[in-house]
Amino acid sequence: MKSDDLKRKLTPEQFAVTQEAATERPFTGEYDDFYQAGIYVDVVSGEPLFSSLDKYDAGCGWPSFTKPIDKTHLKQHLDQSFGMARTEVRSAQAESHLGHVFTDGPVARGGLRYCINSAALKFIPVAKLKAAGYGDYLILFNEEG
Repeated sequence: MKSDDLKRKLTPEQFAVTQEAATERPFTGEYDDFYQAGIYVDVVSGEPLFSSLDKYDAGCGWPSFTKPIDKTHLKQHLDQSFGMARTEVRSAQAESHLGHVFTDGPVARGGLRYCINSAALKFIPVAKLKAAGYGDYLILFNEEG
């Protein structure tokens, strides 16, 4: 999708985060303190990224997940901006900047913390997965399509 089309489709914050690798202010994102059952998809492409089953409160101010729905839906890059060495996480299809992954997550759940901007995500509740074209993911919640 072209930049002008994305500017019309996305809010200014969604565009800044996904296309310009901006970061929303901590504790301000729609999904930081949000725990409904469903999946989170890329706001640009709709690519399935994370499940509410893997979301947890890391206390960092951004939605945090222990793992993606499918690792092939993410790309990782070394990010050395702001004098730090971090691992940036992008969606595989749209190359949307999502956030970063850190190794300080819950050890019992793999030790990773995917720290993701709410502005890069769209939430699809379990009850709407099938109608939205994500029926294959109902199995995650022990439901049938």
